[in-house]
Amino acid sequence: MKKISVLLGAFLTLLFISCESLDGRDGIDGEDGVNITGTVIDIEGTFDATNEYSILYEFPQTIEVFETDVVLVYLLWDQTEDSNGEAVDIWRLLPQTRILDQGLLQYNFDHTFLDVNIFLESDFDLSTLLPGDTDNQVFRIAVLPAEALQTGKLDTSNIHAVMGRFGISEKDIQKIRLD
Repeated sequence: MKKISVLLGAFLTLLFISCESLDGRDGIDGEDGVNITGTVIDIEGTFDATNEYSILYEFPQTIEVFETDVVLVYLLWDQTEDSNGEAVDIWRLLPQTRILDQGLLQYNFDHTFLDVNIFLESDFDLSTLLPGDTDNQVFRIAVLPAEALQTGKLDTSNIHAVMGRFGISEKDIQKIRLD
């Protein structure tokens, strides 16, 4: 009896697998999905007493930033050379802390959907900083849709990984000098 049940089950399984189903009627097209793109901008500015050791960058109308977007800021920390002698930028995600003779210096930022404010914090008088710590500092701002980061598999500390995820190359980055 068991053998007949097994054979009958196998036969019915084959019968259902081999049957073709008819294609149903096409439905109404749905709405287009969310276009998940990112924006990356380089800004250059100087920290001094007149700007209270902060650099404010207001997003232009051409860059749409939502309150749910993720804004990351990277500091151009150094440059090195590749095997061909070409310059390679070294970027660090903010906040970044430096240990100086005067004490601790931190490059930090905050943002809204309207702007990014990059500022210096320290446990000493900022007017004692050398020009290398304040003048012509370059920052890379990445505005990323939160939906694209929900998987949690993106290393946001690596600007090259972020740019690669969104298909952004160096030639796509707008460079802005703030005075």
